[in-house]
Amino acid sequence: MSQLKHRPAPRFLAALAVAGVLVAGAAVWHGQTIAEDKPVAQTPEQQRGHSHAKELSRAFRAAAEATIPSVVTITSQTRASQVRGNLRGENPFKGTPFEDYFGDRGGVPFNMPSPKRVGVGAGVIIDRSGVILTNNHVVDGATQVTVRLADGREFEATDIKTDKDTDLALVRIKDAGNLPAARLGDSDALDIGDWVIAVGNPFNQEMTVSAGIISGKGRSLTGGQRTQYLQTDAAINPGNSGGPLVDLDGEVVGINTAIASSSGGFQGVGFAIPINQAKWVADQLAHGGTVQRAYLGVSVGEVSGELAQHFGVHRNDGVLVGEVIPDSPAAKAGVQEGDIITDFAGKHVARPGELQQLVERTPADARQELKILRKGKPMILSVNVKAMPGEPREEFRSVRSSGDENSSSSGYKSKELGLEVADVSKEEARQLGFKDYAGVVVTDVSPDGLAADQGLAEGMLIMKVGDQKVASVEEFKKAMANQSTKEGVLLWVRTQAGSRFVVLKE
Repeated sequence: MSQLKHRPAPRFLAALAVAGVLVAGAAVWHGQTIAEDKPVAQTPEQQRGHSHAKELSRAFRAAAEATIPSVVTITSQTRASQVRGNLRGENPFKGTPFEDYFGDRGGVPFNMPSPKRVGVGAGVIIDRSGVILTNNHVVDGATQVTVRLADGREFEATDIKTDKDTDLALVRIKDAGNLPAARLGDSDALDIGDWVIAVGNPFNQEMTVSAGIISGKGRSLTGGQRTQYLQTDAAINPGNSGGPLVDLDGEVVGINTAIASSSGGFQGVGFAIPINQAKWVADQLAHGGTVQRAYLGVSVGEVSGELAQHFGVHRNDGVLVGEVIPDSPAAKAGVQEGDIITDFAGKHVARPGELQQLVERTPADARQELKILRKGKPMILSVNVKAMPGEPREEFRSVRSSGDENSSSSGYKSKELGLEVADVSKEEARQLGFKDYAGVVVTDVSPDGLAADQGLAEGMLIMKVGDQKVASVEEFKKAMANQSTKEGVLLWVRTQAGSRFVVLKE
């Protein structure tokens, strides 16, 4: 029996066989039909959603393209220097590599080198001639400031003007030609939820764009007492400082300034100076070199919680006057402690920062209408604001307890309020920083009492109980006889930050 040998099929025949399978409209694989790929039909709602997403993407792209040419990189340098001083006693660095920097005789003078420091931030061109807006802390203390434009050219800053109170600065460069200036928008028109983009140089990554929304308005930060910040969740990191926060119309609505972070990096909360405030400060710096502010001469606080209930007003419906400075514009207009200011120059105010900014931007010697509530009754006063004088420094020292051996004043402890007070002489008031103020000084606060709950502390001065002024412990005790913590006890207190009202209520 002969054996049959199978010869391999020619390659082109095998290829034809495979092609035959593929050419068929469908093939069978383990009994399943494999259909041709076809576009999946979208519902009208899906089509509209896709269209809106692409439209939003185009808006982000257009805003970035409009802004990036006007954003600059700012490098600030401080030169290396020698730090000189004098140490008492034996050279503490004797026997170490630092010994040669110090003397070896009485007083031990030292001469240590301080290394050069370099910082990087951002800025935005606001005038085609070369005027750039940035943060004060980007250029503060720098001996050399270099500006790199979006086209790669570099220039040394020829003029720098700063305002530390708002952390803003103007930097000028020359001979750069006709530069692309950013369009400045209206930060007052922003609402929570509006889309924004932040442009800057985070971690030295130049011209980085991040997107987010306005997540809050009117925020206050330590060290920025004259600014009500915009809050955003657009990523802001070290290096973004001074760069613009931009809306989807491509207009600058803020200057990126700070982040809230426990790690030093972005954690979802960033802050920007509203561009309306920045425009006002920039104009002042450009024309006068400094910022001239007007003032009323009052210390004010929020009308919130129990204070609103006590004064019979809605929460945050105006600001509560805690102190009126003698001979100030407010004093001359008849403003009193306990008044609630609801409107200034025709604009309603809900928070202290709003009143402060309205007053500051008012031209000095301009007469304005001031609407107030006094014991529930509306009144209209006329006030002539003045240029803000230099702020005097007050020295505050620790208070002695009423139980001190050298104390000649009597004390009084109120278990109901959870505090102890004592008489204070004029000299003691001066030493404590309360010159020209009369009251009783807090010498002790119970940790779990009503006073502690409202932030009262040792060293504060209580000047009123209810509507009654108290200049001694005896007057304090008499005034307390008509008060009840169930209804709420109103106290007017003087602190290191100024005067304010508090309500102590069970």
